[in-house]
Order: sequence, then C-alpha cells, then structure tokens
Amino acid sequence: MSKRDRLKREQNLWVATARPDGRPHLVPIWFVWVGEKAYIFTGARTVKAQNMLANPRASIALESGNSPVIAECTAKLVERPFSEALVKAFQEKYSWDIQTDGDHDAMFELAPQKWVT
Repeated sequence: MSKRDRLKREQNLWVATARPDGRPHLVPIWFVWVGEKAYIFTGARTVKAQNMLANPRASIALESGNSPVIAECTAKLVERPFSEALVKAFQEKYSWDIQTDGDHDAMFELAPQKWVT
C-alpha cells in the first residue's frame, strides 16, 4: 500500500511536539489526510495544542514501525467554520461529527515540510 493510501486509511497518527522547556511530548491521535496535509482535532488546553501554539514545529508518524511513514511538519491552528471537506472526512473515517463535539475545540493542520522516510 502506498504512503498516500496509508495516510488516508490508517486510524492513528503519532504527533511529536516540544514543551516550552524543550522536553518532547508524543501522543497518538485520530487524524484525517486532506489535500496532502494531516488534520487533528483536540482540546485547546491539551499539552499538544499548547505546544503547537507556542512552537509550530511538529513531527508525525504512522503507527507501524515495520513500514515507517514519518514527516517533519509545520502546525497551524484552523479557524472555524471548518471546511466541508474536513467535516466530511472525520465523519466518513470515524463517524464523528466534529461540528457538534463539545469536548474538542482546536483543529490543527500539520503540513509536511520534509518526509523522513
């Protein structure tokens, strides 16, 4: 399966960010791949969100270590209203209506700058 197919189909993405003191923060999260970018939806007060707001550099990786897909990215907060393509992508992939989710309030775009693998 191609890298692009895996990015569209796989369920979880590992996101690595840096805390203000430089310590790494690594978490798995649901994501969608739209227009050659990854999108995650999380709480604005989470460590990953606060890290990306302070420092837009992040790395992403798919789960399989046997067939790595890793990229260095630039993170950007996505303002509401979210595009129809993003709403539809989360709905189709996870049966998740991000427009009515009260627990998550921060969408981030992760734009690959360099593919490591």
